Amino acid sequence: MKISVFPSYGSLNSKPVFDALIEHLKNKKENFQIDKWDHDTDVAVIWSVLWQGRMRNNLKVWKEFQALKKPVVVLEVGGIKRNTTWKIGINGINRDADFANDEYSLDRWKKFDIKLKPWKRTGKNIIVCGQHDSSEQWKNLPDMNAWLLEQVAQIKKHTDKNIIIRPHPRNMISVKMAGVQTQIPRRNPNTYDDTDFVKQLDNAFAVVNHSSNPAMEAVFNGIPVFTSPSSLSYDVANNNYTNMTNPKTPNREEWAHKLCHTEWWIDEIKQGVPWERIRNQLVKKYNVRN
Repeated sequence: MKISVFPSYGSLNSKPVFDALIEHLKNKKENFQIDKWDHDTDVAVIWSVLWQGRMRNNLKVWKEFQALKKPVVVLEVGGIKRNTTWKIGINGINRDADFANDEYSLDRWKKFDIKLKPWKRTGKNIIVCGQHDSSEQWKNLPDMNAWLLEQVAQIKKHTDKNIIIRPHPRNMISVKMAGVQTQIPRRNPNTYDDTDFVKQLDNAFAVVNHSSNPAMEAVFNGIPVFTSPSSLSYDVANNNYTNMTNPKTPNREEWAHKLCHTEWWIDEIKQGVPWERIRNQLVKKYNVRN
């Protein structure tokens, strides 16, 4: 297996993740190269699928490997323990990715030290969360303003609850609707990108989100969610606004066990725990040479 790793195209917080993975590849004497590829390369490793800033050059890598039907392993910030654990998946992010987690331990969830709060049936607000529309996860979807307007229009057909539009902290919007509040996320100055979202869940009845981390945070806190099939929370989510006033609140145990095998601590990445899973999947499912 010949691997091309692209640390130079990662965000600033990606360095320790790439360093840990590269250390493991060296220790295992894997055949890899850094920031380049050739016709003999089997798999690329990039940071995120957000084609902006330092990560803009990843788009060329992504398109070429996809065109050649060669897999791309995507490293990304985690959503369970943000900026502490890190996602590693094949050919995408969130539920569009293959995390090689069909087999999972029943003990790993304890390591995250997160208690799933009981589902709530109270709350006055429906929070519609936007996300970054420069990401590959937003491919073929409408402008973010148009998407938000459409969600609000559909929700209003089924409930008169208070609706709050909450944009991504780095993807502001211009949409305004009468009777609908726009809530700008307040950044925590002591962290890379944490916001005050969890605090807003105290008064939330439901959270609407296409495929990003707010839905996951809501599920942890017992708030019913409405998502697309691209969301990692989809298996415990609602997918139809007709049950907005009485959303499903399914058992989350199996979901949590699988979810915690999508994210890894730096020391686990150094040890190769997630890479061995990914590597085996590349050979078995994507016909990558061993």
